[in-house]
Amino acid sequence: MTDEELVDALPKHELHVHLEGSMPPETLLALRHRHGLHTLPGDLDGIRDLYEFRDFDHFIRTYLAVVQALREEEDFELLARSALGLLADQVVRYAEVTWTPVLHADRGVPVEAVFAGLEAGRLAVEAEGGPVVRWVTDLPGHLGPDAAERTLDLVLGLGGGTPPPSVVGFGLGGPEVDRAPFAAAFARARAAGLRSLPHAGEVTGPESVRAALDHLGAERLGHGIAVAQDAALMAEVAERGVVVEVCPTSNLRTRVVASYEEHPLRRMLDAGVAVTINSDDPPMFGTTLREEHLVALRHLGLGPAELLACARTAATAGSAPPAVVERTLADLDALEAVAVRR
Repeated sequence: MTDEELVDALPKHELHVHLEGSMPPETLLALRHRHGLHTLPGDLDGIRDLYEFRDFDHFIRTYLAVVQALREEEDFELLARSALGLLADQVVRYAEVTWTPVLHADRGVPVEAVFAGLEAGRLAVEAEGGPVVRWVTDLPGHLGPDAAERTLDLVLGLGGGTPPPSVVGFGLGGPEVDRAPFAAAFARARAAGLRSLPHAGEVTGPESVRAALDHLGAERLGHGIAVAQDAALMAEVAERGVVVEVCPTSNLRTRVVASYEEHPLRRMLDAGVAVTINSDDPPMFGTTLREEHLVALRHLGLGPAELLACARTAATAGSAPPAVVERTLADLDALEAVAVRR
């Protein structure tokens, strides 16, 4: 079984992907023309050039500029249908997709319209045989703790005081500021039934991971690769079973790592850390979830058995319906019987 055959047969659960960052160039171009956004490039080549990032700060600036193209309920439905449709072509059974309510509410876009569009797109993709999708809401850290409380208010308001059934997690992304000031908002989110899913240890050191664990009650860590810089912390993360959502090409494109060869995923696995493989902002980084699994095999030192183990971790670490988890695990067992003997 070749690498491509293995990856194409692999049932996948995507746990770390941003909706706004998953906007295909064609969708952004359509929104540019729909709304007359002349500050954006007027052709596909120009849009693709926009996604060529110099570093993490440049990526954040571009990300925020792209968000400005989303203005009406129909825009969000178009985004959801186009982004989630890309997952359907990669044998993705389940996805937890992060969206950022405060970025839209602060521009005057009613969060009810945003969510209605997202739900319409989600349900349409699921009805067409695409992945089961659940939402994670987050906020950019540089907006501060007050924005975290506002984000949570917006989410709870959508469900009449509780999270809507399709919203399963609460996150913290963007520039990696101190996590401790967000403790109260995350405690409130957990009390409301949302899972704690913050980014940590992406562009800063292991202290960010420690803060996410101690102050935010993190169940999973977005990116989290800085754990490899602290052997004791890495051992603790492994012992506690905290899952790390690794996004290799994202780390390369934002210059967090200089090369695939320097990526710490291999060391994390060797230390017993539970790892999943994810795509983060795939069109912006010129990748797909399929490609990330090929990267793991070809550049990060994983063998078929380890790739299948990461897929099992992803299947059990999310909030997928039990029937989806059971089907995925059964298919992974059947695939392993073939793949490990190739």
